[in-house]
Amino acid sequence: MPKQVKSVAKGISVLGIAGIICKFVGVFFSIFLNRIDADIATTFYLVFPTYALLLEISSAGLPVAVSRMVAGFLAKNDPRNAKNVFRSAMTILLGIGFFFTLLMAVMNRQLTLMTNAKETSWGFYAISPCVVIVCALSAFRGFFQGQQNMVPTAVSQLIEQVGKVFFSLFLAWYGYYVFRSSVTDHVQRIGYGACGALLGITVSEVLALIYMFVHYMRKKKEYQIIPQLSEENVHSSSRLMKRLVMISIPITISACIIPLSQFIDSAMMIDRMETAGLELSAAKSAYGVFTSVVIRLINIPTALALAISMSLVPVISYCFSANDKTGIRRESHTGMRYAFLIGFPCSVGMSLLSSEIVYFLYGDVASFDSVKLNLASELLTFSAMTIILFTVVQATTSILQGLRKQRLAMYTMIAGVAVKILLNYLLIGTPGIDIHGGPYASIACYALVMILNIVFVCKYALMKFDWINWVFRPGAAALTMGLVVFGMKKILPFGRLYTIVEIVFGIIVFCAAAWILKAVTQDDLNVLRRRKKGA
Repeated sequence: MPKQVKSVAKGISVLGIAGIICKFVGVFFSIFLNRIDADIATTFYLVFPTYALLLEISSAGLPVAVSRMVAGFLAKNDPRNAKNVFRSAMTILLGIGFFFTLLMAVMNRQLTLMTNAKETSWGFYAISPCVVIVCALSAFRGFFQGQQNMVPTAVSQLIEQVGKVFFSLFLAWYGYYVFRSSVTDHVQRIGYGACGALLGITVSEVLALIYMFVHYMRKKKEYQIIPQLSEENVHSSSRLMKRLVMISIPITISACIIPLSQFIDSAMMIDRMETAGLELSAAKSAYGVFTSVVIRLINIPTALALAISMSLVPVISYCFSANDKTGIRRESHTGMRYAFLIGFPCSVGMSLLSSEIVYFLYGDVASFDSVKLNLASELLTFSAMTIILFTVVQATTSILQGLRKQRLAMYTMIAGVAVKILLNYLLIGTPGIDIHGGPYASIACYALVMILNIVFVCKYALMKFDWINWVFRPGAAALTMGLVVFGMKKILPFGRLYTIVEIVFGIIVFCAAAWILKAVTQDDLNVLRRRKKGA
């Protein structure tokens, strides 16, 4: 297998494994946060979209730009300018991060009013320092990813998630229960609990940043001894900064669109559900189920989509800078094949086992009655269909970014999210549909973006849509798995043990079918074996 394909596969395996672990940890975090109090979880997810939006605005595009530029300079044997890119990016990111951290703190009152929940106020203060911390963390990640070294990113993500579980849950519990004797207002105690949970995220991000800085200092000497083979002059900081900004703007806009839609959802969905006839308490409850349960669950397999995305950008950029058209086609084909191979079984499996998964994880959570559990199961059945769409969207977006076509990815995402917001407004405000309109709108959004992105990828990567290897082989394997799992559901009783059996057996069937149908090749297995040997 060619060197660059191995890099893609290894990058996906490193980030994918770490991402899956992180997402599982995130689900268990949500479960235990709901065990403390379901209202704390709802308040937490009312604050989080604002933080996520500001974080995307401040740091989404620059790490990708850093990764791309570092890979491009290394392709030209120019490590000195690659290092200067990192320094320039760190300066920009810290400046932007401090600005948005301050903005979030200063606009606390306005942000609290937008959520229509006064208990979110302290939460906004607690999470605001995270913006500048993650900005600095993103610069390090982009630098290492540009060298096609995904391990530091993976380890820092694990530190974030594990730290969040320990610190956020403890501080949420402490904030909620320590004032029991002195505070009788339940809403105020909810605010303290949510504040503790959000403060725990800030602490975990600090730990991840410390790890990344220590790792950078350890590798700094090794990087400095790389021979400077290029005869090009060293680029000035102002020139590098300008180029970073120009590359990152469309990427940032594209990355901000989904968090922006979630931010709008957090302000709109509850109000639209009231329009549909739900009482305020019921609307808040439904919103909490959708954001803290359903979205959390579908985010587990999408970690693999993000792994594909982060692995593709530097590799495609490397090939582009080296004018390697064959390499571009090869890497694009690999990314597309992996996207469908991962997305199909995840969508089919999670949709079929939606009830089993929800009851397995939340069945004995006191704050989840049968109404909430049934609602979560219904929403997950349809929301799971977005996994395959989102996975392909992430892969195609990364390919376009590596090919210097980031503006196209931005335009397609704008079109998709415009459809999503419109459908959310219309469907969620319709009696009898209410919160169920959320999954329908997401499916329409990602389907549109996926179709447009595939057209552009095939055009600019100079390749044809490979129906057999991208769609038919993995799709047939996922269909085989789905039929077997559906049959097992009809035969086996409903219960946790049987859910585990169905999931494990489904994975085995898919792997076997994928091998028989040649959706997985010997080269794929060889890459994983070499990785275990440290190759």
